[in-house]
Amino acid sequence: MNDLEKYFTENTGRLIDKWKHYFEIYDRHFSRFRGTDVYVVEFGVSQGGSLQMWKQYFGPNAKIYGIDINPHCKKLEEKQIEIFIGDQKDGRFLKSLKEKIPRIDILIDDGGHTMKQQINTYEELFPFIDKNGVYLCEDLHTSYWPKFGGGYKKHSTFIEHSKNFIDYINAWHSAQRSKLNVTEFTKSVHSLHYYGSVLVIEKRPIERPYYLKTGTPTIPDFHPPKSLLERLKEWLKQRTQLRILRYIFP
Repeated sequence: MNDLEKYFTENTGRLIDKWKHYFEIYDRHFSRFRGTDVYVVEFGVSQGGSLQMWKQYFGPNAKIYGIDINPHCKKLEEKQIEIFIGDQKDGRFLKSLKEKIPRIDILIDDGGHTMKQQINTYEELFPFIDKNGVYLCEDLHTSYWPKFGGGYKKHSTFIEHSKNFIDYINAWHSAQRSKLNVTEFTKSVHSLHYYGSVLVIEKRPIERPYYLKTGTPTIPDFHPPKSLLERLKEWLKQRTQLRILRYIFP
């Protein structure tokens, strides 16, 4: 049991509402920020218990920001904790946060969980996260729940939206640059981590990958014999190329 789960288990203060397996995920990706002047943003204040949990976990130098649509949440502010009221599906509100929050090292999306809210929050604030920061979106199971705008394989869900990230992170190797090219995402994301109901994206400046070899070859390369179909395709290709050459140079 890590420190976060221990805090949660022994909590007698403000309500905290989390799935049990989340604590291992949090500790795995957040532990390196403990004891630093980390800036944490959590969408979804609820009763304020998780904000206090982050405050205790990260230490006295941390700055915790909570975002919620419920105006009553504002009264839960305390030392190290500041709360902003607004709707995360409102692009103008999300833009305004970048003027009020100096930086974001960790962004936790535990807000309204609708598709528009999750996608808008990611699109607007992910570029604002520090170059070595962490983005975590939880409760992704709502991508499968119609009442949140979800549905299996539904194009507009956050799950389907995030599947594009797998292509983006591999864009260095794309042979079809008109369809998939290197973007800022490709150059700023180190890794994607999918868990049950959770996606974590770890940022880090990434350079174009390069391939190396070391050591001395000791056996010849092995090339499996080509099938009859492969040989036929090669023969047809050579015949086609020969016809083109004869046409150009009769």
